[in-house]
Amino acid sequence: MNYKMVGRFLAQILAVEGVFMIPAAVVSFLCGEVRAFQAFLWSFLIIGLVVVGLYLLCRGTESQFYAKEGLVCAGISWIVMGLLGCLPFYLSGEIPSYLDALFEIVSGFTTTGASILPEVEGMSKGLLYWRSFSHWLGGMGVLVLLLAIIPAGGRGRGYTMHILRAESPGPNVGKLVPKMKDTAKILYLIYILLTVLNVVFLLIGKMPVFDAVCTAFGTAGTGGFGIRNDSIAGYSPYLQNVCTVFMLLFGVNFSCYYLLLMRKIKNVFRDEELRMYMGAVIGSIILIVWNLKGFYGTLGETVRHAAFQVASIMTTTGFATTDFDLWPSFSKAVLLALMVVGACAGSTGGGLKCGRALLLLKSLRRNIRKVLHPQKVQIVRNNGQMVDEKVLENTNAYLAAYVVIVLLSFIVISLDGFSITTNISAVLACFNNIGPGFDAVGPTCNFAAYSPLSKVVLIADMLAGRLEIFPILILFSRSTWSHR
Repeated sequence: MNYKMVGRFLAQILAVEGVFMIPAAVVSFLCGEVRAFQAFLWSFLIIGLVVVGLYLLCRGTESQFYAKEGLVCAGISWIVMGLLGCLPFYLSGEIPSYLDALFEIVSGFTTTGASILPEVEGMSKGLLYWRSFSHWLGGMGVLVLLLAIIPAGGRGRGYTMHILRAESPGPNVGKLVPKMKDTAKILYLIYILLTVLNVVFLLIGKMPVFDAVCTAFGTAGTGGFGIRNDSIAGYSPYLQNVCTVFMLLFGVNFSCYYLLLMRKIKNVFRDEELRMYMGAVIGSIILIVWNLKGFYGTLGETVRHAAFQVASIMTTTGFATTDFDLWPSFSKAVLLALMVVGACAGSTGGGLKCGRALLLLKSLRRNIRKVLHPQKVQIVRNNGQMVDEKVLENTNAYLAAYVVIVLLSFIVISLDGFSITTNISAVLACFNNIGPGFDAVGPTCNFAAYSPLSKVVLIADMLAGRLEIFPILILFSRSTWSHR
């Protein structure tokens, strides 16, 4: 293990985090929020001392950087970002408990949107901005951002692929262009463009500028932190529809947008994962609208709420326009299934991912055919190309780890005595980076009532879900920390 290289990389990550706190501090200063502004200043000082200390300790590092270091950097950097990123909430006194502040910011960075705050509107604007911006920063990934902005060239720069694979969601990560640095730039340019478009459409609907920016951050990162207690329910139908459209757009694999820019439209429509994603969205909306017949005043209102919640849950955003916990059991069952499936690989959404679910279904079909025709060679194909057996093995391993972690987490947090519906939906909501669950953690409730142990477990679930499990799991392996 190249400890110094990892330490130097952590210093760069924390420096980026400190820089991105500046706009939030400016908002606090302009709004006259003295305690929040002072909290940001103290946070800058603490982060600065840690960054300088890491740089001094990690001077003269060797240039070797392998997959193990890439996974460790991904796991540790997200943990450290949370430990220091929560300081403004804690030091300002607006979230008195450090663990609650940590829960809130990890929920932000992992784009989960689960909150311990009972009254969001009572928070200062600077901290609300930082809370929402954490979604945007975590949506595409701060490590990917760092790859896009750090200088290229030199020895040891081969770690870019290891970092991108560790942080990017999906069963397989490939290059859009030959150089990984250019791939990272393309991803972020598409991300920024879609975010700006989202803000513009919200402003056209006369949403206040601050609200539009914060809402766009939550939509782009598919995070779901609202700046109002009723989430998106208090805004006009037009604004709700805009959020619906952009949530779905951010749930699409970003490589599809690159193909559109390259005018390879046929390739986009042939994408099997995209077809599965859109089919699941449309099918779920139809089923829920049918099940909600008579629940709302008009068909148009029913379709609007159904479409919004399907988009919000499947893309793991977590915004709400209505209390879907009051919906019939069938509609809630559909939403629960969407929680697990999630959005497309290579998007900002969470969950198992449509691409991974598609591979699992195809692998299951192949195994059934092998039983019927044991002598025949069975190949799994995706988009007309043969899927490597290692990808299928990793997908199966991911599913096994997914089930084990969800079950263990469910058992541990059940010590708090909440209902089975509350606990299983809380674990799924945090692990799949969704935010609200059902019952006591529904869209009108929060996670504050859970014990410190349960909050630690749910924080770990959020991190494991965002980083696709393995970058967190390897931190607990002894061989990870050996010198080679």
